[in-house]
Amino acid sequence: MQKGRLFFSPNASGIMGEGLHRNEQFLYRGDRMSNKKMIFFDIDGTLLDHNKKLPASTKEAINALRDKGHHVAIATGRAPFMFEDLRRELSIDTFISYNGQYVEHNGKTIVSNPLHYDSLKELTEAAAVNNHPLVYMGRSEMKANVEQHDRITNSFNSLKIKSFPTHDPSYFHMEEIYQTLLFCEGNEEEAYDEKFERFDFIRWHPQSVDVIPAGGSKARGIEEVIKILSIKMENVYAFGDGLNDIEMLAAVGCGIAMGNGCSEAKEAADFTTTAVDEFGIAEGLKRAGLL
Repeated sequence: MQKGRLFFSPNASGIMGEGLHRNEQFLYRGDRMSNKKMIFFDIDGTLLDHNKKLPASTKEAINALRDKGHHVAIATGRAPFMFEDLRRELSIDTFISYNGQYVEHNGKTIVSNPLHYDSLKELTEAAAVNNHPLVYMGRSEMKANVEQHDRITNSFNSLKIKSFPTHDPSYFHMEEIYQTLLFCEGNEEEAYDEKFERFDFIRWHPQSVDVIPAGGSKARGIEEVIKILSIKMENVYAFGDGLNDIEMLAAVGCGIAMGNGCSEAKEAADFTTTAVDEFGIAEGLKRAGLL
């Protein structure tokens, strides 16, 4: 596939970015649209607690949703290979990864929106000047452009995952990159944001930001999924806690922020449930009338 091109499955008609608002095209398809509910869950701080464990109450709640015939999906900033075990444990076959840039449903790719190659090359050069390392994230693996760096180690340790990026500075020349991690402090981020109009920078750690195509979000990934399933946006629910969940929480029919979430996520949501380790998912689903 040519680098930097936007790909959609033939079944996922339309262009990302159209119809984000719940009063547009997705709400006016009459009898063709399903009345089934679909619920999207962020991972870190939402499905998983601060120790990166799945609370038993959360697993029980998701199984109960499925028993009621509702669709369940994941919407995360993580790469697909970083939550395979969780997908298997919860029997989830629809996911939005890389904050909306790569989406699968039943094993089929329905959105593939990699970073623009030339702009990524420019970002790599600018980051090198500032001694800011990068991690390039492809469909099935990730590579760092430096061999070792404390900021990479600190950030990945917070995720409590088994795999760390290996060193390959040429990786982005050979593979499509859906998201890049730029390791810089908060006061260093603005210079990149001003220079690179093709990218959005979303902070997920004090020392790292996600770099995604400008205008990309979980909300846009959700739009493509519900087209496939013929579900109205008003019948879509989403749980999240972070800055990368804001668009999603605002776009769906009912956005639910976690009690441990950031203030911006809570403001975007329709209501706030309890914290992830205080039965937050189960309580939120009950309040929404889904359980």
